[in-house]
Amino acid sequence: MLESRGYRPRVLVVDDDAAILRLVSDKLERAGFEVLNAGSGEAALDLVAHRGLPHLAIVDLNMPGMDGFEFCRRVLRFSDLPIIVLTAVDDEETVIRALELFAEDYVTKPFSPRELAARVSRVLRRIGDFAYCLEPVTRVDERLAVDFVGQVAMVDGQPVGLSPTEAKILYLLMRNAGRPVTTGYLLRRVWPLEEVFEDVLRVNVHRIRKKIGRNPAGLPYIVTERGVGYSFQH
Repeated sequence: MLESRGYRPRVLVVDDDAAILRLVSDKLERAGFEVLNAGSGEAALDLVAHRGLPHLAIVDLNMPGMDGFEFCRRVLRFSDLPIIVLTAVDDEETVIRALELFAEDYVTKPFSPRELAARVSRVLRRIGDFAYCLEPVTRVDERLAVDFVGQVAMVDGQPVGLSPTEAKILYLLMRNAGRPVTTGYLLRRVWPLEEVFEDVLRVNVHRIRKKIGRNPAGLPYIVTERGVGYSFQH
């Protein structure tokens, strides 16, 4: 498990059923995860704003007020948070829509908590190790910090606004800091439902570079990996 690398994976569970929250939380905590609970989409967004992004979210799609679809839409505007959805057993169209739009996996109700914990572990293994962008404000160095929820970069203490697309690209690069991220992966994750070409990505990366500048050593934070994509260096 990831806790052997010095941290416990953080999972956000969003469901309006208090009994399910208790059941899932208990199983995940026993499996070694840090668990945050939210009884609504609104409460979940507030948790993300104050506690930072989790490694993964488990989201009930059918909630009053802000439903699971809206919560996922909002959080994925500025991040690439892995999501497992919970849905009714006979709601095939909802499952298909969720998988097409944003979900890494799904579990139908009623479900086995043990199976859910196993699916969480499997998704995290597939996604890989990313403990970097988890605080409400991610500090890179004395020059740069990023508030992904607020879509603001603090550069030399001054706020610089980021568009949702810029924030998401920066999130993906920082999550994989020190490792090349391929152009194809960035295009798929930032624009999952659109046919977008490399030139659009290049323009957005150029804008991010202009906004965040260079690190204290005078080197660019975002490096072009020729023939591959980009990497974030810190």
